[in-house]
Amino acid sequence: MQFDRDETRHPSVADRRERGKRARKVSPRSAAGTWEPPPDRRDPVGIIEEGTRTAIQSLVPIRYGRMSASPFTFYRGTAAIMAADLRPTVVTGIDAQLCGDAHLSNFGLYGAPNRSMVFDINDFDETLKGPWEWDLKRLATSFVLASRENGWDAQVQHSVAAISAASYRKAMRTFAEMDNLDVWYSRLSTDRVDEFPKPSKAGRKALEKAAGKDSERAARKLSEVVDGRRRIVHEPPLVVPFKDYFDDSDRDRVERAIPELFGKYRETLPSNRQHLLGSYQLIDLALKVVGVGSVGSRAFMALLQGHDEEDLLFLQIKEAGTSALAQYGGLSWTRDPGRRVVEGQRLMQATSDILLGWSSVGGNHFYFRQLWDMKGSFDTSLANKGALHKYASACGGTLARGHARSGDRIAIAGYLGKGDVFDTAIADFGVRYADQAERDHEVFMSAAESGRIQLDTSVNK
Repeated sequence: MQFDRDETRHPSVADRRERGKRARKVSPRSAAGTWEPPPDRRDPVGIIEEGTRTAIQSLVPIRYGRMSASPFTFYRGTAAIMAADLRPTVVTGIDAQLCGDAHLSNFGLYGAPNRSMVFDINDFDETLKGPWEWDLKRLATSFVLASRENGWDAQVQHSVAAISAASYRKAMRTFAEMDNLDVWYSRLSTDRVDEFPKPSKAGRKALEKAAGKDSERAARKLSEVVDGRRRIVHEPPLVVPFKDYFDDSDRDRVERAIPELFGKYRETLPSNRQHLLGSYQLIDLALKVVGVGSVGSRAFMALLQGHDEEDLLFLQIKEAGTSALAQYGGLSWTRDPGRRVVEGQRLMQATSDILLGWSSVGGNHFYFRQLWDMKGSFDTSLANKGALHKYASACGGTLARGHARSGDRIAIAGYLGKGDVFDTAIADFGVRYADQAERDHEVFMSAAESGRIQLDTSVNK
């Protein structure tokens, strides 16, 4: 029997490459560098306030306090503002699965299932299908802001942003030449330590620190024995016991819902991992404040015990809502926000947490993952210029791999071409949008001074 190739579903490599080249007429590569705020641009503080309406209101001042620290930390909490700004820009029309918030702090180290260390995107709260350019522009802008925070001049700011774009372009062209399976097997191993920033000996130390962030260390640092029972260490307002979070009228109802929450989560795991999870029992739960843009979302630490009191597992249970991009970049294929996060992560990451899953209860949606799974990050404020250049290269190439797995890598590579036209344009955009982020930060701080928003800087850690 002979099977005919379906050219509508599987166009040729030449056709896909030509599609990318045709996109240059719609969206010239040099035009990617332009940015001017429109006269009717939305109030940035209003967009931020809109994003906190469903948050735990007592934690919103902590979120604002963390955002106030600098234009870069402010930028980390403004994915929705940037999505609103990018919506009217011209794009190629070639979509991919987006991280949705691809700033440099959302890349890092974690442990693969075989316990090797890998480097990848590690935050997918805003993941959604959309224009691949949006992720790259957000990444490049973050490197400009980080360079400014380090006190480096305009040339360095532009060059580090251009390096992130050049690395993306070169990696995408490499992926375009690879077989489909080879793209999916590709990952950035931390054996190549030179890819990461090394202020003094920090490169090796960062790897060692991440490798040491396992369940055993989590048990020592995050839990304690009180009256003969192990529990999560309390650290209000950042870590609050689960029972203290709810009042008497809600506590019983919520406690009855926990088995349903975990039961649904377990069903989203493969059968072998369902068996693994079933070997643990839940012994404590606490509310935990996380990140910058995520402060105010309902995020919990779950402490589980295995075959004895020394066999402990920490899970993070994090609320999932509508992506910040949804209003501007398109609708999700699923109505379950937790599933959107998990499926987006599985699509973009080279390898994912074996206990990654989702659940919902009472109309609230969550995703689950291990709290400490050999996770680590690099402090770019301590990096020298050469180290930040290497980090920009690692992030750009990693982002390209995520898009190559989910989008038409051959068409994107055809659009990008061999030269540095697009690299320069993305760097130009990064500088211009960093200026906008700084202006927005000033507006944000003015809102705080006027009393429109409240800041709590007492727990900025």
